[in-house]
Amino acid sequence: MKEAGREGSGLGEALFEDLDFPSDDRALLSDSSTPIATLQGEVTWRRPQEICQSPALFPDNITLAHAKQGLLGDCWFLCACSFLLKNRYLLNKVLPPDQPLWGDSRYRGSFQFCFWKLGHWTEVTIDDRLPCINSTPCFSRCHSPAAFWVALLEKAYAKLHGSYERLWAGQVSEALVDLSGGLAERWSLGETEEEQRPEQDSDQVRRRRLDLNLLCSVKEECAVSCSTQSSPGGLNIEKGISIRCHLLTWITAAGASELGQYHALTVMEWLDVKTLSGSKQLLLRIRNPWGRCCWGGAWIGSGAGWSSVDPALASDLQARVAEGEFWLDETEFLSQFDEVTVGYPISDEGHLKSIYTGSPLTHYHQLAGRWMEGHSAGGSRNCSSYGSNPKFWLKVCERGEVLVSLLQHRKWRKTENCTQTLLEDSKNTKHQHYQAIALHMWKVEKRRFNLSRMLNKPPCVSTYCHAYEREVVLHQQLEPGFYLLIPSTYQPGAEARFLIRGFSSSPTSLSALKSPAPSLPSTTDGEWETCYFQGSWVEGRTAGGSRNFLSHWQNPCFPFTVCDESAVTPGVNVRITLHQSRPDTDLHPIGFHVYKLSEGESQQTLPRDEDPAASCVPHCFTQDVLLACCLSPGAYTIVPSTYRPDCSASFTLSLARRIHRKVVKSQERLGRAIEEISHISVMQS
Repeated sequence: MKEAGREGSGLGEALFEDLDFPSDDRALLSDSSTPIATLQGEVTWRRPQEICQSPALFPDNITLAHAKQGLLGDCWFLCACSFLLKNRYLLNKVLPPDQPLWGDSRYRGSFQFCFWKLGHWTEVTIDDRLPCINSTPCFSRCHSPAAFWVALLEKAYAKLHGSYERLWAGQVSEALVDLSGGLAERWSLGETEEEQRPEQDSDQVRRRRLDLNLLCSVKEECAVSCSTQSSPGGLNIEKGISIRCHLLTWITAAGASELGQYHALTVMEWLDVKTLSGSKQLLLRIRNPWGRCCWGGAWIGSGAGWSSVDPALASDLQARVAEGEFWLDETEFLSQFDEVTVGYPISDEGHLKSIYTGSPLTHYHQLAGRWMEGHSAGGSRNCSSYGSNPKFWLKVCERGEVLVSLLQHRKWRKTENCTQTLLEDSKNTKHQHYQAIALHMWKVEKRRFNLSRMLNKPPCVSTYCHAYEREVVLHQQLEPGFYLLIPSTYQPGAEARFLIRGFSSSPTSLSALKSPAPSLPSTTDGEWETCYFQGSWVEGRTAGGSRNFLSHWQNPCFPFTVCDESAVTPGVNVRITLHQSRPDTDLHPIGFHVYKLSEGESQQTLPRDEDPAASCVPHCFTQDVLLACCLSPGAYTIVPSTYRPDCSASFTLSLARRIHRKVVKSQERLGRAIEEISHISVMQS
């Protein structure tokens, strides 16, 4: 904490200044690739009490608490913020209550927020200095100028991402998950496309078409946003900016192209109304985060649509419209927007609720994984290497509704200091941040099975195509039993980290296959015998680090023997896998060496300058490292290690050795046959 000016605390105490997210251009920009790069040197940072006389987090009128977009292109995030205003549990989760506010003797100029990130809730602390132009916040704010929860939340989210600039352009679905820890799905409003056959695999996006009737059971609880990917004829999406026009003329001109390609709005409500002719008409109330109406259809103001319904009903619906909101009917909605994003409801107990049935999904599991080139990045089902992808067991104990999601880690793109990247379409931008991913599931009758035969069958459920999305979701009513899950990228060798999440209405379990799925032995590879060792690196005792450190020999050692029969057939005869038991977000770089012991020698007497017989290096930040090698008969010891000493962790070491029982049995049968032939010859003579 850095001491700052004393004004505003009420007791002369120093106010908090966040040195990790400083109030200067470093917090605004990452690579200066967006129009806000022109704000360099023009922004001043002010605390709420320097902006208005009586600041508050929320206004008395909740309608004025909704977000109003500023100069930052983060409409996607602001649409997700509206979800918090209809869910007190989530609001208190993201913005913990009872924090000292302005005028409180405990106020010190700092606020805490929580965001769900890669499987865990992450706390973010900020100071309350906000970017301003002419003493007015230049980014997002509430419709009430004295309410600051939106501006502070936006700043915390920018800190989580590294800068305000990194919030320019995104997906509502991602923000909804970050603010809820739940799920969100995107639905097409366009023409339905021919469903793809399961045996085909593609990276072409195909989304189901939305039927709003599907959401009837959760319409009051779920989050719904609509977006346009191209400039429609009726929506006026050219954004007016009044602050510092001489500075921002270029921003408006450059931003118009990007905004024409993607803009997100919030669906506040939808309902069927009865017209005077007796028919039903679906109406939707939409909120534009720009804070002004951008539609001139039949249901705006005194439009012709209102004359078709009862005047009292028309008056009631028109009275619900707040600043930036407007009504339109189903035909207009389908013609003006390309897709809808639906955020799953979260109950007061923190459980996800299904948008399909409204049922609470009270059972939850998550596991981390990784696609690694040359090891576990097998590509799509079109590739012969598909079976090398990571695999997971889903055990369903009772019949129930199951949702499984595959969420990949985002990779930030490095760009040059230019604004050309702004004008790229959203699809290309997604390609730079994400791999095309998919998730397939097979029902397995028993846990020992032939993998290649299984993969030749169509999956029982899948996402069908690979999508350049952060997260893809499977939904199915499943019978009790075992199910094999295989997440994949479209391109083989594409590397990324990911998270598998399972939500269900009935008891389930989720586990990772630590080694390739069991399959029938091939006719040439013989049989393998596998044993497992548990160990740990303990700081100051058994965490000796790599061979670069003298303490290397403090690491645990695991002796084993390669028998003569393993050398009957040339080729790989030993496979060693090291797995560290740490969260995927907090891994140590790990590796191991295999040393050969001379006759009568032990690991304690092994010369310290002895070169390893085999090594799995360099040390990698991953949960599993694997080595397959050919070792001559003899005694060996495995020394697993972290790269640096004193890095504590538990680990599992699996050792698979090839044993040629078939060869031995064949030799035995041949020997018996020779004996029998010899015996017959003797009898005949």
